[in-house]
Amino acid sequence: MDTSVCQAYEEEIQALEEEIRLLTEKYEDIRQESTFFSDEEILKSIESIQGETKGQEPASDLKAQLESLEADLSFLTTFTGFQFTSHSRKTVEKTRNRTVQKHRLSGKCHSLSFQLEFQLLEMQDNEKVSAVVSDLSIIMDSREDSDVSKFVLSTEEHGALLTFFRSLSTYAEWYEHRRCTFQHFK
Repeated sequence: MDTSVCQAYEEEIQALEEEIRLLTEKYEDIRQESTFFSDEEILKSIESIQGETKGQEPASDLKAQLESLEADLSFLTTFTGFQFTSHSRKTVEKTRNRTVQKHRLSGKCHSLSFQLEFQLLEMQDNEKVSAVVSDLSIIMDSREDSDVSKFVLSTEEHGALLTFFRSLSTYAEWYEHRRCTFQHFK
């Protein structure tokens, strides 16, 4: 057999092995996500959904719920200025009373784009659930304002996710006002 043909087959085998590895990882991630809820919780959810839709036409009820949710989302986007474009969550570790998830979130607040990456540690103690944000990484196009860069660094150090969203909302709103004002005078 020609060496170039053997080389081509070996490369194809390696590519297939890599694809199998990636698919296996994806399967494990999906399986971990599905085990996030117990069988009992899933059954209760199914029963509650079935109980809510008895005697009603499910499609029209779901359509009305979807329209209501879309209206709520539109209101919140207008009210806060936040528009989230993507979100992904991956469970890193799950035990009986502790869950670690890695989140990636991107979006815009008015005209400012942002990307976040953080880990969320949720611990359950009897009826109390506590959550801690760690490994916060914020990416913003803040080259023009050194104060924003300092704020982003400080927020990352402290893991203050709520502070970030509150401050970004106010800053982005005033940033938009300043931009419109400067456009007016040009």
